[in-house]
Amino acid sequence: MTYSSISEQLGLLPGYLGNHLLLTLIALIAGIVICVPCGVMVTRIKSLQWPTLTIAGILQTIPGIALLAIMVPLLGRIGFLPALIALIVYSVLPILRNTVTGILGVEKSVLEAARGIGMTDMQSLFKVELPLSLPVIVAGIRTAAVWVVGTATLATPVGATSLGNYVFSGLQTQNISAIIVGCVAAALLAIVLDQTIRLTEKTVSRRNFKLAALTATILLILFAIGLAPLARHRGIGETGKTIAIGSKPFTEQYILARLIADNLSRNGFNTDIRSGMGSIILFEALANNEVDCYVDYTGTIWTNVMKKDHLPPRSRILMEMTAWLKKECEILCPGALGFENTYALAVRKETADRYNLNTIDDLSRLSNEFSMGSDYEFFSRPEWKELKDKYNLNFKELITLDPTLMYSAIAQKQVDVISAYSTDGRILDFDLMVLDDTKQALPPYDAVLLLSERASKNSSLVRILNDLVGGIDDDAMRNANKIVDVDGQSVDSAAIYLKSLIDSSGD
Repeated sequence: MTYSSISEQLGLLPGYLGNHLLLTLIALIAGIVICVPCGVMVTRIKSLQWPTLTIAGILQTIPGIALLAIMVPLLGRIGFLPALIALIVYSVLPILRNTVTGILGVEKSVLEAARGIGMTDMQSLFKVELPLSLPVIVAGIRTAAVWVVGTATLATPVGATSLGNYVFSGLQTQNISAIIVGCVAAALLAIVLDQTIRLTEKTVSRRNFKLAALTATILLILFAIGLAPLARHRGIGETGKTIAIGSKPFTEQYILARLIADNLSRNGFNTDIRSGMGSIILFEALANNEVDCYVDYTGTIWTNVMKKDHLPPRSRILMEMTAWLKKECEILCPGALGFENTYALAVRKETADRYNLNTIDDLSRLSNEFSMGSDYEFFSRPEWKELKDKYNLNFKELITLDPTLMYSAIAQKQVDVISAYSTDGRILDFDLMVLDDTKQALPPYDAVLLLSERASKNSSLVRILNDLVGGIDDDAMRNANKIVDVDGQSVDSAAIYLKSLIDSSGD
């Protein structure tokens, strides 16, 4: 970790922080607007207290990442809206519970005195109950603020930019600087919001003009930071407009997204990289014009999207996939980038030598003695079922791991087999052996460029991206991955390396 690496990450802070802050502020305000009146209502209708608080408690037990993922299919879109609704739901319990607790905690003698001097129920609520319960309600809002700030970092996989972009990309690329900047920024943001809410409470309770002015200034600054990133998102269709570039959650995808962004930026386009999304979420985002372009793989489209269970020749898969995408989804596939990154089962070379393993057939004889590690998706993909059925694989344990941690896990003998990526530079660095798929259970995974219907209508955009087609071979991509995963350099460095190769081959 160096000063330059920290400085590089700080350059991304305004965009990440602004989007994170905007999500958090809107979610908190919406939570307050919904929960405080609801809390007041259930204190008046006793029969609603138990079911309302129980439902809020159940919602709170749902893991944040699961709640965010649920919102994508429910709303049929990715990005800001599903993340916002999930965060509003997450803010409900502390605000609602503390509102109810605060109001019910007001001394009965005080309420009786209020009624004794002729106050109506509404007068009692606004002049007695809410002022007396304000510290408890504000404590709930402060708790919600901290929870929402933390949960918002999980919004990255559903296409919402946040400080989580630091954490997810840093984890995948082993960039400690990114992880530290993201964590520190999120912690500081939580502290600032917590103290701002505390200051707001003091302003209301003391009715101090100077405190009110200070509070209003801080809130305006926070909203200005949150709204700032919106100024650069002006749409798509002409040079100078913003192009949304998607990527999946592993190193190769981060490099390719950066390569595409750099190419477009040099030609006058603004770019917005939506990183860390799952395969299906990303494809649906492209089909819905929420993402403009990204790199996918023929095998993923063939099995997961087209639901094909037969494997024609490699060239035919590409041809049929291209035609199907255009006809069914209005998605343009200009062509393959030139390399294949297929799933492959890999073992340590010492394991291969000890048990004489060369093919997956050889592995099948011993699979019940081995544990296997894989990324988040593989065990739920059709390819895994096909692989398992064709080779009669029956591992004693299946372990889901972050793609980055798979290689450390097999090197440290925590698992015996992993589903490696064929262009991953760590296969050689970790002294692994890829087993031959003799029964061709796995489809080819040629990297292909995909453009949404809307993006495909932009001729200059298509022309610029066409320059990447056929420009990256297996060795080039493997070396680019190695630059990040093994050598510890930045994603930008790997993208520059690929760009230099493409430019030199075009001369």
